[in-house]
Amino acid sequence: MRRFLIALAVVLFATTLTEPAHAQGAPQQAAANAPYTIEYYYKVQWGHQQEFLQLFLKNHYPLLKKMVESGRMTAVKIETPAYHTTEDGRWDYRVTITFKNSTVATTANPDEDALIHQLYPDQETYKKEEQRRFEILVSHWDLPVTNITPTK
Repeated sequence: MRRFLIALAVVLFATTLTEPAHAQGAPQQAAANAPYTIEYYYKVQWGHQQEFLQLFLKNHYPLLKKMVESGRMTAVKIETPAYHTTEDGRWDYRVTITFKNSTVATTANPDEDALIHQLYPDQETYKKEEQRRFEILVSHWDLPVTNITPTK
């Protein structure tokens, strides 16, 4: 019986290697120069949601707006859920950013440091507040999304 189970496992494993892979999740984003959208999720320690949002709006949102003005991004949207979910599925804020294209979305912005110094001349305060924003963060994840809505 043991040899039969081992043989069955080997056959099943070999079958999965020879069959074409079926992608789970969204298809690749469109053409190389098409807009590229990423959702950024933030889960904050209970009781610190307002503090996190204030710090985000003060120290990160103006930077995102500058990147929209530069053309690197085409849109930034900040959302919070209207109702609560289970703790394991909870997120407090979702920031959806549409980039000019996938290359811009996946490469560092060479102007970011200069923009940060321009927007926040008091670097000591800026760094301390950004450190606090991440101290009260429980988790953060990024999710590239693809619009697959049929055109017809």
